[in-house]
Amino acid sequence: MTDLVAAKVRLNALLAELEARQGRIVHDLSEPLAADFEEQAVEQEDDAGLEAQGALLAKEIASVRRALNRIANGSYGECARCGDDIAPARLSVRPEAALCIDCARKEG
Repeated sequence: MTDLVAAKVRLNALLAELEARQGRIVHDLSEPLAADFEEQAVEQEDDAGLEAQGALLAKEIASVRRALNRIANGSYGECARCGDDIAPARLSVRPEAALCIDCARKEG
């Protein structure tokens, strides 16, 4: 299995996992609130946390999809900012990485 094939398999598995988690959050958020006002307050606080998790998951899903697109267009493993190669060790830890470690450190 080539590195690109392995990366694609890992990214597709990660995408499926993230989308499943997002689906569970959407399902949980669609549940009707309890009739009791105190219970509603607790549920609304929980919903706020779920919405924040959902927003993070949406960003992760977008990042994984962009990585899959980079594989498809032949730019996977190249830093989106400086054009240098992204270290294989970085890609093994974060297969969705679009930036080399130097550019990632500069960003944030």
